[in-house]
Amino acid sequence: MRYLAEYRDPVLARRLIVELTATATRPWRIMEVCGGQTHTLVGQGIDELLPAGIRMIHGPGCPVCVTPLETLDRAMAIAATPGTVFTSFGDMLRVPGSTTDLLSLRARGADVRVVYTPMDAVRLAARLPDRQVVFLAVGFETTAPANAMAVLHAARLGLTNFTVLVSHVLVPPAMTALLDDPDCEVQAFLAAGHVCAVMGWRAYEPLADHYRVPVVVTGFEPLDLLEGVLMAVTQLEEGRHIVENQYARAVRRDGNTTAQETLAKVFRVTDRAWRGIGLIEDSGLELAPEYARFDAAGRFEVDGLHPVEDPECIAGAVLTGAALPTDCPAYGTRCTPRTPLGAPMVSTEGTCAAFHSAGRRRTADRDDATTVRSAP
Repeated sequence: MRYLAEYRDPVLARRLIVELTATATRPWRIMEVCGGQTHTLVGQGIDELLPAGIRMIHGPGCPVCVTPLETLDRAMAIAATPGTVFTSFGDMLRVPGSTTDLLSLRARGADVRVVYTPMDAVRLAARLPDRQVVFLAVGFETTAPANAMAVLHAARLGLTNFTVLVSHVLVPPAMTALLDDPDCEVQAFLAAGHVCAVMGWRAYEPLADHYRVPVVVTGFEPLDLLEGVLMAVTQLEEGRHIVENQYARAVRRDGNTTAQETLAKVFRVTDRAWRGIGLIEDSGLELAPEYARFDAAGRFEVDGLHPVEDPECIAGAVLTGAALPTDCPAYGTRCTPRTPLGAPMVSTEGTCAAFHSAGRRRTADRDDATTVRSAP
């Protein structure tokens, strides 16, 4: 495929691994922030091909996974409200709340619809003036501009039956929270290329300088990630800690200023809870006062929610890189993509889903298999 196969060249991949092996003289721990990067690393087996001592730590870069349970429970309550059309991207439908998910609600008669853009939801509201149309607006800085445009368009149309349930989160504050954890093992970051395509990388420069950690803005194909790891290891070996851009074909330092202006018009920065992690200051977006009339949380009186996480799910530890999916006793047994206990197993960017899709087995299962094979 044009402009894709070039970034999956096995010959170049081997050369990068050889160069990595020659460059690394000690163990290093690098976190890829984005769930899309995790799926490439795990799905292609790159994390297992890296030189001994270079360990990838899988970060909280799955927007579906970090959407707080309270937001999901509120979404379920709104979707179950008579006269409501609840819209969402398809990857949110099977994410478990405290007691159910959107797909199950639809099976029981709720009007839950999959849309492909937030503008689809706006057009739906224009066609159904007697129904309340709600769009579940989740994601990092990548998806926020499109959701902001939907709000602006609804305002121009004068719609009074369109609202958004906002749960946008921001990457730099999450990285800061991870680095402030005394148990943090991360020594360098691969930053998410698509987020930086919107926001640029200026926000990462003070972070790299203050914490003395290299940050490499990286793409999502195998060669992108291998080159990104090589750039990070080179900095670590040389004692440097700056922001470098591997994803030069898509990212500029200032990002997309038009998209940033749209975000600044529609949203304001706020504290945000991250599922499995907790509250992170200034890590989210909420509607600005001028557009508060489009806030579904304010439109619908959904009170008395008591979110309850599944006690077996270790999503928080997985999202912060403190544990691997294969460390979870429920992984691959009680928790599968068909029967997920937590969002990381059902999301297309979730670490647990990446491991399961790649056929990774639990540590205990591997140990048992070794025992059986070695038995006389």
